[in-house]
Amino acid sequence: MDKDDFLSMDFKEVVENLVANDNSPDIPEAIDRLFRDIANINRESMAEITDTQIEEMAVNLWNWALTGGGWRVNEERKVKVHYVACKLLSMCEASFASEQGIQRLIMMNTRIGREWLDAGNFLIADECFQAAVASLEQLYIKLIQRSSPDADLIMEKITVERDHFRVLSYQAESAVAQGDFQRASMCVLQCKDMLMRLPQMTSGLHHLCYNFGVGTQKNNKYEESSFWLSQSYDIGKMDKSTRPEMLAEVLRLLATNYLDWDNTKYFDKALNAVNLANKEHLNSTGLSLKMKILLKGETSNEELLEAVMEILHLDMPLDFCLNIAKLLMDHERESVGFHFLTIIHERFKSSENAGKVLLLYIDILLQRKEELLAKEKIEEIILAHQTGRQLTAELMNQLHNILWRKATSSFEVQNYADALQWYYYSLRFYSPDEMDLDFAKLQRNMACCYLNLQQFDKAKEAVAEAERHDPRNVFTQFYVFKIAVIEGNSERALQAIITLENVLTDEESEDNALVAKRDSPTMLLSLAAQFALENGQQIVAEKALEYLAQHSEDQEQVLIAIKCLLHVVLPKIAEMPESEDKKKEMDRLLTCLNRAFVKLSQPVGEEDLSLESRANEAQWFRKIAWNLAVQCDKDPVTMREFFLLSYKMSQFCPSDQVILIARKTCLLMAAAVDLEQGRKASTAFEQTMFLSRAFEEIQICNDIQNFLKQTGTFSNDSCEKLLLLYEFEVRAKLNDPLLESFLESVWELPHLEIKTFETIAIIAMEKPAYYPLIALKALKKALLLYKKEESIDISQYSKCMHNLINLSVPDGASNVELCPLEEVWGYFEDALSHISLTKDYPEVEILWLMVKSWNTGILMFSRSKYVSAEKWCGLALRFLDHLTSFKESYETQMNMLYSQLVEAVSNNGGPVFHEHGYWRNSD
Repeated sequence: MDKDDFLSMDFKEVVENLVANDNSPDIPEAIDRLFRDIANINRESMAEITDTQIEEMAVNLWNWALTGGGWRVNEERKVKVHYVACKLLSMCEASFASEQGIQRLIMMNTRIGREWLDAGNFLIADECFQAAVASLEQLYIKLIQRSSPDADLIMEKITVERDHFRVLSYQAESAVAQGDFQRASMCVLQCKDMLMRLPQMTSGLHHLCYNFGVGTQKNNKYEESSFWLSQSYDIGKMDKSTRPEMLAEVLRLLATNYLDWDNTKYFDKALNAVNLANKEHLNSTGLSLKMKILLKGETSNEELLEAVMEILHLDMPLDFCLNIAKLLMDHERESVGFHFLTIIHERFKSSENAGKVLLLYIDILLQRKEELLAKEKIEEIILAHQTGRQLTAELMNQLHNILWRKATSSFEVQNYADALQWYYYSLRFYSPDEMDLDFAKLQRNMACCYLNLQQFDKAKEAVAEAERHDPRNVFTQFYVFKIAVIEGNSERALQAIITLENVLTDEESEDNALVAKRDSPTMLLSLAAQFALENGQQIVAEKALEYLAQHSEDQEQVLIAIKCLLHVVLPKIAEMPESEDKKKEMDRLLTCLNRAFVKLSQPVGEEDLSLESRANEAQWFRKIAWNLAVQCDKDPVTMREFFLLSYKMSQFCPSDQVILIARKTCLLMAAAVDLEQGRKASTAFEQTMFLSRAFEEIQICNDIQNFLKQTGTFSNDSCEKLLLLYEFEVRAKLNDPLLESFLESVWELPHLEIKTFETIAIIAMEKPAYYPLIALKALKKALLLYKKEESIDISQYSKCMHNLINLSVPDGASNVELCPLEEVWGYFEDALSHISLTKDYPEVEILWLMVKSWNTGILMFSRSKYVSAEKWCGLALRFLDHLTSFKESYETQMNMLYSQLVEAVSNNGGPVFHEHGYWRNSD
């Protein structure tokens, strides 16, 4: 049966289907529909159905829900079904025609109202209760109207009144739940008036008012609570079966309510209520409450003394008496409290609880600054302890706490000698077989006092005892460290710092929780670093600062520690020669600076640095990283790391011109190192890794460079040329398919120098790159620039010419020229013209040109290009004329070979000449 079927049925069909199908999955939806529709249904709308049929529907629904209603029906839906059944029954005239019908409606409405009340639906609950009251009134009228024996009539009236009482109490609960105090109180008072006729209902109403009082007091509704508790007491008194303990509890709660409401205005009422409670049933709670009330008012010491004497006469337990004494002390009634404690002490001094009294007595004496009397009492305990009358373990712990607390208060005001006296009292209670962790703690506390008193030998003895019993304690190691520093024992101090760090990082250490409560487990490292610096132990301080930066979670503390460490270490490093030790120090500083960067990278929160403070810190660290990078010129890898760190730090700084230039320079230096490592890489994988890393750095540099160029200030910046060369090298060696398009823009750049083109040519042919055409083009552009110069550097020009010709005409007869020989001939002629104009042209280069042109001629001869062969060999003789020291070695042989060449050309070539005609540069 689906939802659409339900919607098409009339109300009667829905009811019949619901009752007939216990396990239908649509039951919850059907119930909700009935509950929703019943509000719009009345007798007229169901005129076609007889009262008998309606009554049958109602009874079936009621019983169906009562017997379970199917496994899919929860308690709330069962209440809904009962509600629908009751509403249906109310439509039948027959339901009101007989007393039995009315009684049935009363029962149903009362039960359903209670169920809705428990479910928290107070409006429907009130509707049901109101219907029940109306039915009760109708029933009462019928009872009066019919004639019956007086005894029967009285019993039936009592039954009606009992049901009415029950409904009224339910209505009161609903009203209280809705905060309607006036309606609730009217219902309860109406119930109270009925108790003379219904005495058996007294206890229930008494407890109901008590619960109302407790609930309203929790919600700070003191006036309402006072009313309910007063009614609870009054009603409880009407029932002789009410226990006095219960009445006393109600009165104590009432007294407390007055106290919380306004202890000044309602002081008398509170006191009267607690006095009445103590008369009903006297116990320790009532007496304690009375004392609290008295202390809240302007009670004289005489009245208080009278009250405490009453407690003594009642022979109350010791713990109760001690608590009253503490209460008096806490409320600054020391004279009464101390007098009371003195009496307690005398009364219980011979009992087994004498120690408990004595400890409190000592504690109070110390609070009253009566230290001499307190010491007398402590000596009494020591004497008893030594003669076998020892305190229990619990009381001994209390005594130690009292003594340590007093010692601590003396220590805090720098009265270290007095603190030692109290610690010494504690020490006297320890026997050799009772040494525990608290004993070690005591020794540490005493050591701290000795240190402040400059009594180092005694402090050392105390620390030794503490270390013997608790070596893994962080505070023990801290004091071991302090003693070592004072003695100038750097090795021992350093070992203590290392141990301290190990303990702090030990997750299973029992002391970590204690240290964590004091803000940070690195607190002791901070104190250790400070103490070491104050005492000139620089190496120890460095280690403490390093550990502090490593383990602290506090951003500011980490940055301060690292800055302090750098201030200490930097001057020392600057004076160190290049060595393995210096390398280790640099690595250590690099680690610290990286940690500073991590801390600066944390999101800015309430407890962290502001953006401005973070920028200032980053500026400082950026400069330090830069300076350290400069000092690492012999270690490029470490230098790169420092430059990159300086770059990363600069990202927290405002991006002004100075910072942008610094960022660019850092990345440029890092890229240079990566390129160099790429050149030296032993594997293709490593080379690719280094080159790719360099490429990323170069790209960021380019972005910064382009941004700077927009200012118009850096258009001729020399970095631009370096970036160009670096990027070309990376692209060339990574075989970048976009290399050609990259170079198209490079060739168009103005202001490129000869050296730049020559470097491009070298890179283009440097393994694994092989781009001879690019190298050739670059050399041509370089040569063109040489020609434009007014004064040519002939040495550099000769090298450029050498490379250009060698690339254009490779050695060996089997090689193919990269450009026409006519063009190459022009390069030789150009070189020859410069040789003719200067004596500075390197002779080795002239010799090379001579050999190159001669071999070219021989190559032409071998290809049967005889005219060209004679031409090139003749060019070689022209270079020969410009040789000086080498001329004699070559002149005779070359002239002879040239004659043979001319003769061979005349005879159309010859195999003998072809075989022997080549020259080597070394010949």
